[in-house]
Amino acid sequence: MRRFYCEQHWWPSEADLTDSSLLIEQKAWLAENLSCRLQGHLDLLFTKSIRVIFSQPFSAQSYAQMVRWRHHQANLSVPLVKVSELTAWTPPSPWTSLFLITPLMAHLVREKYIELAGCSSLLHPHHKGLAGIVMTTGLDLRQAQVVALSTGTKCINGEFLSDRGLVVNDCHAEITTRRAFLRFLYSQLELHLSKRKEDWEQSIFVRQKDCCLRLRENILFHMYISTSPCGDARLHSPYEISSDLHNTRRLVKKFRGHLRSKIESGEGTLPVRSTRPVQMWDGVLQGERLITMSCTDKISRWNVLGLQGALLSHFLEPVYMFSLTVGSLRHTGHFSRVINHRLERVGPLPVCYRRNKPLLSGLSSSERRHPGKSTGVSVNWTVGDPQLEILDASTGKMRDSGAPSRLCKHVLFERWLRLYHKLVVEGTSSIHLYCNAKLAAGTYQTVKLQWLKSLQEAGFGTWVRKPPEQENFSLKV
Repeated sequence: MRRFYCEQHWWPSEADLTDSSLLIEQKAWLAENLSCRLQGHLDLLFTKSIRVIFSQPFSAQSYAQMVRWRHHQANLSVPLVKVSELTAWTPPSPWTSLFLITPLMAHLVREKYIELAGCSSLLHPHHKGLAGIVMTTGLDLRQAQVVALSTGTKCINGEFLSDRGLVVNDCHAEITTRRAFLRFLYSQLELHLSKRKEDWEQSIFVRQKDCCLRLRENILFHMYISTSPCGDARLHSPYEISSDLHNTRRLVKKFRGHLRSKIESGEGTLPVRSTRPVQMWDGVLQGERLITMSCTDKISRWNVLGLQGALLSHFLEPVYMFSLTVGSLRHTGHFSRVINHRLERVGPLPVCYRRNKPLLSGLSSSERRHPGKSTGVSVNWTVGDPQLEILDASTGKMRDSGAPSRLCKHVLFERWLRLYHKLVVEGTSSIHLYCNAKLAAGTYQTVKLQWLKSLQEAGFGTWVRKPPEQENFSLKV
């Protein structure tokens, strides 16, 4: 079993902070690094391999104290504690729990994946992208629970698009993890509506006075991604710097922050040059490249609109992630700038919506990097599932049977319709068309348009949607 080690002591005592034995070199280093605080970010070095970046600015005094303490600790023999033993250890302060989030989220997701994949030579260890979402109650990490996970690095071929919602278009790990997380939210909503008291007491949702549901107090969600999300967040990866450094810098500067799309049936991204916001169905079927927006772009979108999507916005307040931990191939400083810069021009948002700035952290991955192209397999799991579901990413369906995935639009819309009939106010007209159900989430759609407009005004490009025909299907339950 892999073991991750974390320092047990995180914050200095008063006696440590009054020690004035700082070396001149340490003072110079501190003065230089305090500049990051002016940009609204805080860079805390708390192990040799882990860097945590907070989106919220901290005082220069707090930052100086932390850096000073780190230099002091560097010369000490620091006791270590195993992550596997954390369940029996009560964190001494919220600061400790914050610092433990990074390694613990990675550890939990990886171990859950190994448990589910077993000895399968196909699934383990050949994945190049692993992602998961962990739920905690406040910062008490003893009860942390993996609720969704997925692997994958590829998208559907344009020829396999479905006009009945029967395929999964994007099988990148963080995207299918979010869809698996939607299944978790549906399950929790169904618990809330149960007639059994023990069921609705277990639900993570409570009802507001306006009939909308919200998360219970202190329920937090943390996402872990084993590699940097494709798109602009990965452009500054140390693995992807060209030998022609001058030309690389000029190209990166030109498209920094720009929206990017994934390469159909391949890996990597390209800048979005189209000014047309919607692709044409017949054009894709005749060979036009299918445009799928990058994972960086989609994560930016979740930080405004929430993880729950348009359909669940009928019933829920937005659900945001509290932290985002990224493994190898990352440049956390640039990733933070990408996320925050795209929020600057959004403008005032309706009640319950916000410019979410999750705790961003980078973790040097202990997993061996696999060169070459990855397999076209994507797996997904939601808490409560007996086993992984295996998809062929190029077709967007189950690999062996060719049946629709439990993550596809069609299946999730069926669950939504059942909830809609239970929660909708009597006298309201029924909705059977998938696209109409999404459009009927009025506040969500308003915020979405507001965000897309802000991207264009900032010069980041045009968000390109897939052909609308794929959402023009209807269901009755």
